[in-house]
Formats: sequence, C-alpha cells, structure tokens
Amino acid sequence: MLHLNRIVLSTCLVVFALVVQICVLARLQLPGAVPDLLLLVVLGLALVYGHTGGALIGFAAGLLADFAPPADHAAGRYALVLCVIGYLAGLAKPESGQLRSASGPMLVVVAAAIGATLLYAGVGILVGDDAARQVGLAKLLFTAALYDLLLAPFTVPLIMGLARRSENDPMADSAGGGESPSRWISTAGGVSTSRIGRMTRLRRPGRTPRIGSQRGGLLPRSGKSRTARIKGVKRL
Repeated sequence: MLHLNRIVLSTCLVVFALVVQICVLARLQLPGAVPDLLLLVVLGLALVYGHTGGALIGFAAGLLADFAPPADHAAGRYALVLCVIGYLAGLAKPESGQLRSASGPMLVVVAAAIGATLLYAGVGILVGDDAARQVGLAKLLFTAALYDLLLAPFTVPLIMGLARRSENDPMADSAGGGESPSRWISTAGGVSTSRIGRMTRLRRPGRTPRIGSQRGGLLPRSGKSRTARIKGVKRL
C-alpha cells in the first residue's frame, strides 16, 4: 500500500508539473533558461523518498519529458539527467526526516539546477547538440539557478508535505513535517514569542505562591488572601 501511494502521488505530481512546464512556463519567454518545475518535483520527492526513489522518479519523469511534445532532443537525454539528479538529491534526505533549516534544501535546489544544466549540455555535446553553446552556457547556468531558486519555496515544501502525508509519516504533522513557504523564505530559530511571554510572567517578582493559598494548605484561608489570589489570576 505504501508503494502504491508513492506511485500514484509521484505520477500525479509529475504529470501536473509537465503540463504546467509545457503550457505555461515554456511560453513566458523569459531570458535564458526556463523554470524547471519538473526538476523541483523530483527534488521534493527525493528529499522524502531517498536516493532510490529519487532516481526512479527522476528517470520516469525525464523519460516522459523526452517524449512529450514539442521535444526536440534525443530520447533518454533528460531521463538520464533527472535520474542522476534524483539520486544525488536523495542522498541529502535528512536522517530524522525533519528539516532543521531551509538553507540545506535551498542549496540542494541551486546545486541541482546548475548540475542538471551542465549535465544536459554535456550529454548534448556527446550527441552533437550544441544549442547550449549558441545561447551561452554561463547565462543558462545563472538563469536556471535563479528561476528555480525563486520557484522552490512555493513548490518544494508543498511537495514534501504531500509525500509525507501520503505514506502516513508522523513527521508530517509535526513542525518539521509540514514545511511551509514562510519557513523557507525566512527561518525562525529560537523560542517562540508566546513561550517567552509565559516565561516572563512566571518570573515576575512577588509571584511566589503561598502555602495558605493552595488548596488543602496548612494555614486557614482568609478573605484577604482569597481576594489577592483572585486578583493574581486576573493578572494572568
């Protein structure tokens, strides 16, 4: 059942990303490279499923992209690229399943964008395709890394959250399992403000509890002590 959930979710995400890639992103006419949503899907799934799952998903996604129109390159070229990238990205999967910060995954996205562009251009040179030289390899590297880095905070955390929920991972309901774009854009480290406020109120001088004011205390209660206790509760 677990593998079936992975297959269904991966297939849906890959097909959706490929349709958006061809119908929307490829028609934006941006300078340099095209934002690679398919690559980000492979990265997000590889960071949850590991290197084996990342390699298999990358190969299947790349092969589907090789045959999807208007493909103008040799079949299997992009499948090889995404297979290698998915495997390497899966090696960066956190051992605990919880991301401590956004810096690690963002570095993975930049490295994957640059590595995929270099590997794609290298394979193209081997098969006689020199389109990368005509456009300019440096421009392709810079724009590919920039576009994918800007798109990653809004896609990769969502993909990782869906992948964890599909396999009933308990980390999906914790702070590390449900990644959000805000955590990738600006990570907050340390104690939350609400917790700091509670600690500050508990440490105020003159708030030491009295034995007589506790339930079942040794000293008898009085109206004055009861009034003071009620006022103290209101200040909370």
